[in-house]
Amino acid sequence: MEVSNLEKLTEKQAFEAMVLFLEGFYQRTQADEIGGLLSDLLMAENGTTADPAAWQDWMDCVQRVLAAKQAVSK
Repeated sequence: MEVSNLEKLTEKQAFEAMVLFLEGFYQRTQADEIGGLLSDLLMAENGTTADPAAWQDWMDCVQRVLAAKQAVSK
């Protein structure tokens, strides 16, 4: 399945997609490390992750990807 170039995800939507991917991996493997990671990534009703550092780590990764994309396009 290919995602159209016109379809954009917000940071939160991309985060949710990553969590779904990890949940599928966890269901197949039952890996304790992934289960622990998923616990940290749980999103509270107020929009924060169970481990607040997890969201900051995610945003740092988003910025790294965007910076790399900009560097390539220059």
